Amino acid sequence: MEPGFFVEHFVKDMEIALEECKKMGLALPGLALVHQLYVSLKANGGSKNGTQALIKVLEQLNNAKIPNLF
Repeated sequence: MEPGFFVEHFVKDMEIALEECKKMGLALPGLALVHQLYVSLKANGGSKNGTQALIKVLEQLNNAKIPNLF
């Protein structure tokens, strides 16, 4: 499947949002968790994948293979 939005760009955008939240004294734990998952994907060579590649990280975390539905 072709990337719709690159992981590397999504990580950058989340980092901007997290930094702004920090400046405002806001906590967004959901955003922080998603950021960690995408940083993991990026660190494992997935920076040019689309955001839908998050499934790869979830497969690794669960030591399971999710069937390709497409």
